[in-house]
Amino acid sequence: MTSKERNKFLRGAIFLMATSAIGPAFLTQTASFTQDYMASFAFAIVASLVIDIGVQLNIWRVISVSGQRGQEIANKVLPGLGYLVAGLIIFGGFAFNIGNLGGAGLGLNVLFDLPVEIGAIIITVFTIIIFSVRHFGRIMDVIVQIAGVVMILMTGYVMLNTDPPYTEALVQTIFPEENYVVLLLPLVTIVGGTVGGYISFAGGHRLVDAGITGKENVGFVSNASVLGILTTGVMRVFLFLMFLGVVTSGITLDENNPAATPFLYALGDVGYYMFGIVLTFAAISSVIGVAYTSISFLRSFHPIFEKYNGWFIAGFITISSLIFIAIGEPVTLLILAGAVNGMILPIVLTTILIASRKKSIVGDYRHPTWLLVFGAITVLFTIGASIIAFEEIVALWFN
Repeated sequence: MTSKERNKFLRGAIFLMATSAIGPAFLTQTASFTQDYMASFAFAIVASLVIDIGVQLNIWRVISVSGQRGQEIANKVLPGLGYLVAGLIIFGGFAFNIGNLGGAGLGLNVLFDLPVEIGAIIITVFTIIIFSVRHFGRIMDVIVQIAGVVMILMTGYVMLNTDPPYTEALVQTIFPEENYVVLLLPLVTIVGGTVGGYISFAGGHRLVDAGITGKENVGFVSNASVLGILTTGVMRVFLFLMFLGVVTSGITLDENNPAATPFLYALGDVGYYMFGIVLTFAAISSVIGVAYTSISFLRSFHPIFEKYNGWFIAGFITISSLIFIAIGEPVTLLILAGAVNGMILPIVLTTILIASRKKSIVGDYRHPTWLLVFGAITVLFTIGASIIAFEEIVALWFN
């Protein structure tokens, strides 16, 4: 593989991971939590980015060095564990995809005044068409890169127009007014929304499919994982400041479509249509990332999953769409999806940390001790935070 080809796949992996995280759930979570916690939410955002980098470095390095997907690694750690991990990832993927399709419906509702359910069906058909193309990986890479750039530029522009209190946000990054324990629910949720469940494997599996594996590519893969998180981080900071600028001005976010309010407040009708574009792009790229990565966890279990990979992806998207149409409640689903994936994270990360020390998986590669310690702390923290936040997550569902 030439350097140019490798860089092309690198960009694809970075944006697949980043845009998978920057979905409708990402927008809705950030809107809701900024309104609830105001500038204190800055602490959760920065803490989540630090955790995300540690998680991605651990997972991407081990996947790349081993040249194996997550479920294959898990089965070598403990026979049968790969099936459990695959089941958890696919369950979390469904939770996210149902919410993503709800977000897609909201986006097309803004642009064309379509019923939310009809919008979800249109995006379902569009993404299925993408995966029906023989070399869908190349098309997927281009779409997620375009989507990522459009979302960052538009959100950055709106952020500047909302005039957020930058100094207050910076101070509360370290010294939030809210109790640190209270901030555990949003922290678990947004960690789950950026590296929980399937998202942490999205870029890594894309690199394995591209053949960018082995110890010789460790540095290259490490840079890719950090760039992916930083890309997500830029968008998250822009979104937070954008929402903070609005809520500190005394504006209440629309409870049915909270992420739309800053766009409408800052730029009027033009901004509202910009929001429709951002949300639709976010939905399409996230549906692609969820479906591609979730089904990649089945590909090594039986030749039929490899042979008909595109069809299984299409089925995954279709089932997600049908569940959304039956359930509704897109805003609640989008927040719950992040929380569910945040609770899955300790299981998959523990598996990867054990794998990093097994020669049968990584050969003579020596995983850095600081990364192992960082990962272990993250596991313990996310377990504790998930237990503490569980009651609020249940309350969110039943309320």
